[in-house]
Amino acid sequence: MLLNQEFLFTPGPTPIPDRVTRAMNQPMIGHRSQAFSQLLEETSTRLKPVFGSTEPVYLVAGSGTSALETAVTNVVTEGDDVIVIVAGAFGDRFANVCEAYGANVHRLDIEWGSACTPDRLEDFIKQLNTEIKAVFATYCETSTGVLNPIKELGKVTKQLTDALFIVDGVSCIGAVPVDMKSWHIDVLVAGSQKALMLPPGLAFIAINDDVKTVIKNCRTKRFYFDLNSYINSYETQKSTPFTPAVSLINGALEVCKMIEEEGMEQVISRHQLLKRMVREGLKAIELPLLVKDEDASPTVTAVKPENSSANELKKLLQQRYSIILGGGQKKLKGEIFRIGHMGYSTPFDILKVLGAIEMAVSQVEGRDVLGKATGKAEEVWSHEL
Repeated sequence: MLLNQEFLFTPGPTPIPDRVTRAMNQPMIGHRSQAFSQLLEETSTRLKPVFGSTEPVYLVAGSGTSALETAVTNVVTEGDDVIVIVAGAFGDRFANVCEAYGANVHRLDIEWGSACTPDRLEDFIKQLNTEIKAVFATYCETSTGVLNPIKELGKVTKQLTDALFIVDGVSCIGAVPVDMKSWHIDVLVAGSQKALMLPPGLAFIAINDDVKTVIKNCRTKRFYFDLNSYINSYETQKSTPFTPAVSLINGALEVCKMIEEEGMEQVISRHQLLKRMVREGLKAIELPLLVKDEDASPTVTAVKPENSSANELKKLLQQRYSIILGGGQKKLKGEIFRIGHMGYSTPFDILKVLGAIEMAVSQVEGRDVLGKATGKAEEVWSHEL
């Protein structure tokens, strides 16, 4: 059968719109030219509403993990006490980065598949009874498909401490609401290859104005990830201190235009619709979900089959139907598969992946499920029209 195209439904990287690809294929410009300064300023400014920021968003050539490391190295000094909310593999990664730079890390461990409630954070802070430099949280925990209540966690952090509130938004910024000021977020980071519809390789760092003093006075040794350099280069020259990913920044500007054309509120609503279609469709064929509805992310859904192997279903979907899903990570490896539905994703895409899952489940488990997941998803969609 002719299946000459793979359909990418991983939690990252995600599909790239044709118009973004064309924008990235523009002729190269000098990264120390006036043309690049204009490109950088326009992109950094137009990203502000996506990040809920009143300040320009800084761009670093690097992966999402480089964004996490930048967030740590510019505010945390060796010996500082920090809290890291660990509800999955990427909360664990945030903790590991902090430990690598000598921080005294207090891990608030949350069961994988559950969100961190404000009460849990409040109790944890109170029982520590020590001065905390920063609280690190993950907005969307990619490894489980959990969306943490960042607004409420930020409120608790500022009510009980003088700590900075630092948020990993890698797998959801561009698909969810955020307001750095009213949510008490001091540093918010993201990566390019998720809801922002770009290839991997570009990191985004948004900061509030107050944290600039903390960054300036931070004694931690760093070079490439020193935000002081990025702030100074941007403010004095509308440039970057090191060679930027020019093509990706061209693409980022086009992404901003697409978001503006759709409208940020509509972007958020679309992702909520995709989430409901996926979840209700999978419930209709009795495929268990890892995360309860109230904790579920609008950008990625984790499925934990009971009557078949997650790896077997994932392998069959790729080999027979060219549907590429994500697998489980760390303690969830082999137990779940993950469906990415963020960025350049539509309700028709959801019907495609659910239709393939129906056929795979029918073949592997021998159950009569054809048309049930897609039918339920269509019902959910029709109620939105």
